[in-house]
Amino acid sequence: MKPVTGMDREWTEATSDFLMYLRLERSLSENTRKAYLQDITRFLKQLKAYAPEQAALLRLSDITAKHIETFLAEVTRSGSSARTQARILSGLNAFFRFLTMEKRIASNPCSSIDTPKTGRHLPVVLSVREIEILLESFDLSIPEGHRNKAIVEVLYGCGLRVSELTELKFSQMFPKQGFIRVLGKGDKQRLVPIGSHALKALELYYPWRNSLNIRSAHEDYVFLNHYGRPLSRNMVFLMVRHQAEKAGLKKTISPHTFRHSFATHLIENGADLRVVQEMLGHSSILTTEIYTHLDTAFWQQTVLSHHPRP
Repeated sequence: MKPVTGMDREWTEATSDFLMYLRLERSLSENTRKAYLQDITRFLKQLKAYAPEQAALLRLSDITAKHIETFLAEVTRSGSSARTQARILSGLNAFFRFLTMEKRIASNPCSSIDTPKTGRHLPVVLSVREIEILLESFDLSIPEGHRNKAIVEVLYGCGLRVSELTELKFSQMFPKQGFIRVLGKGDKQRLVPIGSHALKALELYYPWRNSLNIRSAHEDYVFLNHYGRPLSRNMVFLMVRHQAEKAGLKKTISPHTFRHSFATHLIENGADLRVVQEMLGHSSILTTEIYTHLDTAFWQQTVLSHHPRP
């Protein structure tokens, strides 16, 4: 058994306090907190691997920009994209900024490091016809066919994140009023309209769901697997990828693609950006604005057809 060094103890305490800060003061989701922890742990492992004898003596206050830059160089050599590098640097910056705020270190070693240039990342979006092709490809003769179709209808019809879908409960649904109450990032709640197509797909799925051996702890969950337990995020990812291949779609998609498509189609059809922001649960409208840049051909056509001097 390896001895616990002063460095390990100090980092463990600092990381634990940082995660508590993210949960209580920043209201970040468990998945986001895990991502922060993963990046901090990766940095610490790299420190130990790079100079094990020196690392055992390193305190938090000893970390410099050079340590961060050496780590980022290793991340680059491993083949990670600029976006991944930027995300890791952002996580470390938040961690050391917290330590500075708590007066555990005098200055943030990340403050002088430039963020890698990532460019503007435009997400993959399906056209309305591609959505229809995918929905028509489900085999409704198999038990999970109606469930999987309902999943896609709800993802696209409500613009949900995959974690919001897997955590969706009957106590959050108000079908007669045409709304669902979504528990999003940071446990923030929002009301989202649910349309007739999604509601119809759910009604067709319920008989199979209700025939399952459902444990009492899972009775409120909408989407279940064959064992009567809530679906995992990974199961939804795999189902979507498989169905896209079966439907003959050439794009590489994920459950999040339906959220992107939901937002893009709303904006293309004239929805107000602020309304879309509310539906998606974005804290900043700047995040939502990316959907105004997705279909340049659509916007060009709109301008040319409506401008008095095209």
